[in-house]
Amino acid sequence: MFTEKDLQQIEQHGLKAEVVERQIENFRRGFPFLNVIRAASPADGVLVLDQGKADEAVARYEQRVGGLSVVKFVPASGAATRMFKELFAFVNEDKRGKGIDTLVENIEKFAFWPELKQFVPAGADDKDLVGAIVKKGLDYGSKPKGLVTFHAYPEGARKAVEEHLVEGAAYASSQGVVWIHFTVSPEHIEGFKILLEEKVPVYEQRFGVHYDISFSVQKPSTDTIAVNPDNTPFRQDDGSLLFRPAGHGALIENLSDIDADIVFIKNIDNVTTDARRGDTVRYKKVLAGMLLDLQERAFVCIKALEEGHADLKAVARFVEKELCVKLPEGCDAALLKKILDRPIRVCGMVRNEGEPGGGPFWVGNPDGTESLQIAESSQISPEDMPLMKAATHFNPVDLVCGVRDVRGKRFDLRKYTDPATGFISSKSSDGRELRAQELPGLWNGAMARWNTVFVDVPITTFSPVKVVQDLLRPQHQ
Repeated sequence: MFTEKDLQQIEQHGLKAEVVERQIENFRRGFPFLNVIRAASPADGVLVLDQGKADEAVARYEQRVGGLSVVKFVPASGAATRMFKELFAFVNEDKRGKGIDTLVENIEKFAFWPELKQFVPAGADDKDLVGAIVKKGLDYGSKPKGLVTFHAYPEGARKAVEEHLVEGAAYASSQGVVWIHFTVSPEHIEGFKILLEEKVPVYEQRFGVHYDISFSVQKPSTDTIAVNPDNTPFRQDDGSLLFRPAGHGALIENLSDIDADIVFIKNIDNVTTDARRGDTVRYKKVLAGMLLDLQERAFVCIKALEEGHADLKAVARFVEKELCVKLPEGCDAALLKKILDRPIRVCGMVRNEGEPGGGPFWVGNPDGTESLQIAESSQISPEDMPLMKAATHFNPVDLVCGVRDVRGKRFDLRKYTDPATGFISSKSSDGRELRAQELPGLWNGAMARWNTVFVDVPITTFSPVKVVQDLLRPQHQ
């Protein structure tokens, strides 16, 4: 299938021929649907805390955070293409929908208006105005969301990345240091660095902290091969193979490189204003406090199992009731230890109010257990789709992760993915049709073998910006 030149290209990409062959086989066979049993719900996989329990979790985290290493991990790759899709359609194709009307009528309410108006000449029409947002002017069409101005304040507007600095100081500071890691596209790193060089000293002085900011890019070794519609390798005009980024699931490699006791994960666009941030800060601490408690108890169970004096019934009860893993009949100590000795995540889940996104589900596993997973609609078979529609909660990407084992060593997170999950889509290159393959999503298949606990959190903790008009919502005004 591959020539000697192909093999050299594969090796230079950091891949192995057998991995690429497996990717091609995935195109041929397709990915199986998840073995979904039912949607998780309150009292059945989604924990609803009372005020007292939430307060206890906050206190636990606040008491212990000073002795922990904490990292805020923010996926921030890619241009804000979807955010401005409708604007491009108007400028390039004269397609005007209600969204453009809303934008133009409320243009002065956007936090980026003071920056924008200097690029809009007197007498400019609506197309000139919109063009100045996405093209020459603000040039938001080629910038990442993190560098888009989201919110206005008396002292000046803030871009999305700045709001993560503010959030980090509120809940992810340990010994006066806030570690934040952004995953970005190579072409955008310099833009982030220039902005942060200017802004970090401002927030350090305001909050009395020191920021330790780091960046990483998606590794070429996580790319996947593109194929023709007949599933043969797609070749570019020079005869070389075409490899494509494999989606945000590839970031499990970046996350695996993070050495910390606790890792908070939150998308770059899910931020709100100072006035509305209270619930976000509180529930980040709630989730972290719960993680510390569960992790500590899991470690006690592992040590007891290793030393041979564990009460197997008590351990099994903890696994089922607290870690939300349904055990098969006749479960032995070896299986219990295998389940306990995994990365753990506590995930906030918000009430389903019609927003797009995956949700919390019970799934069946090959080892006979049932566990909790976040599933996207594309992972669920058509006959199981009513389960998704009946889900009470959905995934806002609000995770707190424990990535160290009982001995304090980092888990190799690549070992806890489900390689049988993924996505295949139709794309094009230079006008030629091709098929592309994405790895399982970061919080979907890439974390499928983690211990997962779902917690009900207020909808006020979720304020994403998927399209530019979302910035007109109260959470961003």
